[in-house]
Amino acid sequence: MLEVAEVGNSISKQEFKEAVPGLRVDLINAQYDLRDADFPVVIWIAGDDRIAANAVVNRLNEWMDARYINTRVFLDPTQEEEQRPQLWRLWRSLPPKGRTAIFVGGLMRAAAMRADGEIGEPDFSKWLNHIASMQSQLVADGALVLKFFLHTPAKKQRKKLRKAENDPESGWQVHSRDWEALKKQGEVLPIAERILRETSGPGAPWTIVEATDDRYRDLTVARTVLVALQSRLAQKTAVSSPSVAESVFGEIDAQATVLSGVDLTQTLDKKAYREELAKQQAMLHRLSIEARKRGIGTVLAFEGWDAGGKGGVIRRITGALEAGDYRVIPVAAPTEEERKFHYLWRFWRDIPPAGRFVIFDRTWYGRVLVERIEGFAQPAEWQRAYDEINDFEAQLVERGFYVAKFWLHVSQEEQLARFEAREETPYKQHKITEEDYRNREKWDDYVTAIDQMVLRTTADGARWHVIPANDKYFARIAVLKAVNKGLKRALRDS
Repeated sequence: MLEVAEVGNSISKQEFKEAVPGLRVDLINAQYDLRDADFPVVIWIAGDDRIAANAVVNRLNEWMDARYINTRVFLDPTQEEEQRPQLWRLWRSLPPKGRTAIFVGGLMRAAAMRADGEIGEPDFSKWLNHIASMQSQLVADGALVLKFFLHTPAKKQRKKLRKAENDPESGWQVHSRDWEALKKQGEVLPIAERILRETSGPGAPWTIVEATDDRYRDLTVARTVLVALQSRLAQKTAVSSPSVAESVFGEIDAQATVLSGVDLTQTLDKKAYREELAKQQAMLHRLSIEARKRGIGTVLAFEGWDAGGKGGVIRRITGALEAGDYRVIPVAAPTEEERKFHYLWRFWRDIPPAGRFVIFDRTWYGRVLVERIEGFAQPAEWQRAYDEINDFEAQLVERGFYVAKFWLHVSQEEQLARFEAREETPYKQHKITEEDYRNREKWDDYVTAIDQMVLRTTADGARWHVIPANDKYFARIAVLKAVNKGLKRALRDS
């Protein structure tokens, strides 16, 4: 694959000098037009020539406006990054709509680790699948993804390194790791080629650039960026908003099977509740301390009907945890800033370090629930979200997190009674809005969406627990028991 780029491309000094002024003007103009666009740009620079990659990144920052570019070099993971899934640092570095990010490195480091046996085949394959999935998600969400692999043949790279070492002005660029990389290039490059093949997909192919000649390299990358950016900015495709009915019934409806089988008559009297609460909270406290010591993070996701009792359940969980061991994230409609990113971005940024808890009150499942029902997401968007969510949760599980998801289910009659009770309680009146009553009119649509959500996003490592919640005492204990059971399993399997 890489050998096809070894054709000796070069550009004369005169041609380079004549091309650069106009190219810089066009790049700046396109970049300024991008500021008002509804998509971000991700440029990934990788390759077997580290010095060439650094030079290209510096050139792009020189020819474009660096104020609107976030350059992120991916070296060995920091201690903070090691405590989270591998792609956490990529998600955290994504640019908002209208801005550009340059990602540097990572690919050859991964190839070298695979060649040395530091990464086994199963984990390496999973990493490749997650990279490919992330790219697909970004492209489907509208991002312009441009990827360049800079290749310099080993013989010519060796010559360049020797020349640079003997030059007082450029000798500082050469590092011992460049020579070490050259020694291992024969076994590493085939793995790098595999990465290129398996992470090239629609909308995000790799462009292999011969990097032997600096002028050819820089102009080729810059021109490719410009053409892609101008082409994308020129697109004026209008996408009509789907009606609510189209969003709800955009795919074949599945008969309700999950919620219809929930026994809402289950109850627990107050005395039994208090005894069981003390027992389960004590157990959770012990398990959480052990999880912290062993570096097992916990992600708890709560969904449910309005007035389903999520807040009360969450308070009983946090009441058993050390104050510094958890965060509760209340999720509302995305802010203006959050709408500039992929919808999963705001959840990636809140993933806890190893050994800590994060509890989401409403979650990423809004994409396949309220956004689907209300028409805030296009049918194609919420339909592909099932796979995107499964991939997101799989990465958490693979990193060693305990992941559990809860739907608190109440009847329509019980929900109405709780709405009315809230209206009569001064400190709870803020919880009731006209939207809560309006959502009741779409109960059946939500039932269909919930069933599809549970059926399509249940996995061994990220289970759904549908909790009967007409009786709050029963629901709280049921959730605590499920968390304790799951955390025990995670500790046992770690």
